[in-house]
Amino acid sequence: MTKYNAENERIKRKYFAYLKEAMRNSEATVDAAAKALARFEAHTKHKDFKAFHYEQAIAFKKNLAEQKAQQSGEKLSKATLHATLTQLKRFFQWLAWQPGYKSRLQYSDAEYFNLSDKDTRIATTQREQKAPTLEQIKHVISTMPHQTDIEKRNRALIAFTLLTGARDSAIASMKLKHVDLIENYVNQDAREVNTKFSKTLNTFFFPVGDEIRTIVAEWITYLREEKLWGNDDPLFPVTHVALGSSMQFAADGLDRKHWSNATPIRTIFRKAFTDAGLSYFNPHSFRNTLVRLGEEVCKTPEQFKAWSQNLGHEKVLTTFLSYGGVACLRQGEIIRNLAKPQQAMQPDVSELAKALAREMRAIP
Repeated sequence: MTKYNAENERIKRKYFAYLKEAMRNSEATVDAAAKALARFEAHTKHKDFKAFHYEQAIAFKKNLAEQKAQQSGEKLSKATLHATLTQLKRFFQWLAWQPGYKSRLQYSDAEYFNLSDKDTRIATTQREQKAPTLEQIKHVISTMPHQTDIEKRNRALIAFTLLTGARDSAIASMKLKHVDLIENYVNQDAREVNTKFSKTLNTFFFPVGDEIRTIVAEWITYLREEKLWGNDDPLFPVTHVALGSSMQFAADGLDRKHWSNATPIRTIFRKAFTDAGLSYFNPHSFRNTLVRLGEEVCKTPEQFKAWSQNLGHEKVLTTFLSYGGVACLRQGEIIRNLAKPQQAMQPDVSELAKALAREMRAIP
């Protein structure tokens, strides 16, 4: 059975270059497009894209809705269906304008990849962002062993994520020189740190407890004074793997290399939470925890704006709309309290509401 189509491969390569170089999409977006196209081609048995017909889109959509996820064994979620079909729709819309395809494809045929309005609403509904409490994170950190180099690194990694709210991809690429323990901040220099949208920012340590900062400071001091590592060495190095006495490969300390991606970081988080008897929370969920903390401790618009900037958000509304939804339990608490006699609104709350209104009016 044919496993690829040469013409398809050529035009896909051109499309991926378009996504990356012209549209400035990330590698993750290009990979998502490649995965969607691979699914579609497997369904059509690699039929030439020039033979595309809207009935293929309808048949594929039905087939995809019946497929099951490999891990859960459940049918693919509406969100997965929507993401896959959206990638295919964009590809065939682009393809309809390409030489050799314009006379064969109808631009409007790509619309047949659309889900129903009902399924689209289900797929795109914003759900409550789950996040651990500050107490849960501190419990995890307090239960982590820290005798070996690897154990020290793992504990400091989780403490650092809470202290800075940095994304895992950025943490994986950070060097020792990026952390300033005197001024208590991290310089996320986009020339060397893999930040979102390649944006350079300074992140000051969040007020999450002196014990968290101490763990991070002790780790950096250990690397510099005990291991004699320098500025350009990784802040969180990879695990060194060596052939052990049993003639099997095993972890053997640290290697002076950066992680190539954030997958090992998530693995460390999963094990730490599981060992502590808690459900797994990924590194990004710590940013939600910090937003909720900011909503509690910030008393003025200026304070919350600074908190928002510290998370790398240029607009405070990004913090509110993407991270700052009211948690379900807190929502119930607020509604119940509204039934009680209310005191006059505090000036700082009123000012914060006015500042948000001004920012919303400024959005074009």
